[in-house]
Amino acid sequence: MTHAPAVLVIDMQNALAEIAHRADDTVAVIAGLCARARAAGLPVITVQHHGGGLEPGTPGWRIVPELAPADGESVIAKTSADSFLDTGLDAALRALGATELVVTGFATEICVDTTARQALSRGYDLVLVADGHTTSVRGGEGPYAAPDASVAHHNEIFRNLDFPGRSVRVLPAADVDFSPPRARRPPAPTRG
Repeated sequence: MTHAPAVLVIDMQNALAEIAHRADDTVAVIAGLCARARAAGLPVITVQHHGGGLEPGTPGWRIVPELAPADGESVIAKTSADSFLDTGLDAALRALGATELVVTGFATEICVDTTARQALSRGYDLVLVADGHTTSVRGGEGPYAAPDASVAHHNEIFRNLDFPGRSVRVLPAADVDFSPPRARRPPAPTRG
């Protein structure tokens, strides 16, 4: 199978960025990744949540300006945590010939996690961008893990996720390589 990545930007909308942990850093990481993908001629697909306070046309529903889709790029409307459920995402990816999803966005333990797992179930390879997803700001009290711990936890889960027949990688944005497979450098030797 040909290696054909597509970048997926999930729910990076104004209202969600307002409650996101390290929002500015995450937006900058995703923007840089999208710019590199576009420069390499690779697709970037934006997923935009509808409902639950994110009503179409409202300022909070709009994608953050730094991540606005380029002309001609797909924007997928969703109404659940699963970017594939009752949407045109799978059809759009298949039409583009994508075989690997480079996943970024909000929120780590909800829409990012659900969509990443669904991508694997639907036959796509996966790159979870370690510094390209985030969750909501929350204090140390209560049942939720602190934001940094939640992001680190999910990165580690995906590093160890065994999905037969699929490649699952967790990489910082700087290590995501959009060059064609033949042009890639061999991996550095590991020390054991």
